[in-house]
Amino acid sequence: MKKNLFIFLFLVFSIQTSTQGQNAAESKIKSLMETTPVMGLGVAVVKGGNLVYQGAFGWKEEGKEMLETTDIFRIASISKSFSATSVMQLVEKKVLSLDDDVSELMGFGVRNPKFPDQVITLRMLLSHTSSINDSEGYFTLDAINPSKNPNWEKAYNDYAPGEGYQYCNLAYNMTGAIIEKYSGERFDQYVRGHILAPLELYGGYNVSELDAASFASIYAYDPDSAKFTLSPAAYAPRVEEIANYQFGYSTPIFSPTGGMKISAPDLARYMIMHMNYGKGENERIISKKSSQIMQTPISSDENYGLGLWKTDKLIAGTELVGHTGSAYGLYSAMFFDPKEKFGIVVISNGCAPAYEDGFNAVIRQTVNILYEELIKPQ
Repeated sequence: MKKNLFIFLFLVFSIQTSTQGQNAAESKIKSLMETTPVMGLGVAVVKGGNLVYQGAFGWKEEGKEMLETTDIFRIASISKSFSATSVMQLVEKKVLSLDDDVSELMGFGVRNPKFPDQVITLRMLLSHTSSINDSEGYFTLDAINPSKNPNWEKAYNDYAPGEGYQYCNLAYNMTGAIIEKYSGERFDQYVRGHILAPLELYGGYNVSELDAASFASIYAYDPDSAKFTLSPAAYAPRVEEIANYQFGYSTPIFSPTGGMKISAPDLARYMIMHMNYGKGENERIISKKSSQIMQTPISSDENYGLGLWKTDKLIAGTELVGHTGSAYGLYSAMFFDPKEKFGIVVISNGCAPAYEDGFNAVIRQTVNILYEELIKPQ
């Protein structure tokens, strides 16, 4: 009898504490939005390996419709982790190797002209150590294809492959084409079938296959005019381009580097999979070994692994694994601690572009509010 009473009192205390934490977090987030330009925020918190909180604040469409937790956002560069996860699945099936020569995978020469004898590997693409850059653009693979671009040599840096780091969107759009060629499935369909569906998540790269009514409109904020401007290109359906799709080459249409659309709670459920080293709430989609490879930094200077990186700057002094994103005015963050089993997702469909410690200030401050009120041991 005493034991049952103790359990009851413990549960009551836990619920009260949780409710107090949620109320405090929501109050602080609303205060932040009153003092800093923010269109909207979608957030989700994982604690003890479980999704314990989800919230939506501000506007989905300015002045017309409020944001809801089920609304989906283009999450920008967090999308890279979906591409890297797809590669690891194909590596496990022995369809690909991280040490494969990208020239052979792409079907045209991928060599730094200053180091023509040095192989650029798939691992280098995923870790931003390939010596490839975005100076020729990244919305088409023509940027680096010698038969398509007379200036292709400019797409390479002065250092040798594997000997430097530069964040590169083109490398991930190339990766998407490789996934497509070696899985035999169009990139967007591969991710949907092998990552989203097994994890029971709603989202995807193909705008036309998603409910347009659920899109959170994205706005770019101009500090000089103090105004938000709608960015319709964020959800451009690319219907004509898809109709003329060249399998294994047109893949940047879907933007493997930044085009995933998903809600904050579902992104948190995806994050749980990485937190658990490849196992989602109900199903494992990559091995523990593959997941650990993704989370292990290649470059000690940048702490970037394969589609995921480590930082202790988001929450000062706490090492987290994850990724950020920014595009069209949107800012996003997905970070977790695989040992302590907590994580936070924050997505803004438009906010002030100021940065602090390498992160968008609104995103960083929101993450810290959620950590302090809902996760940090009291």
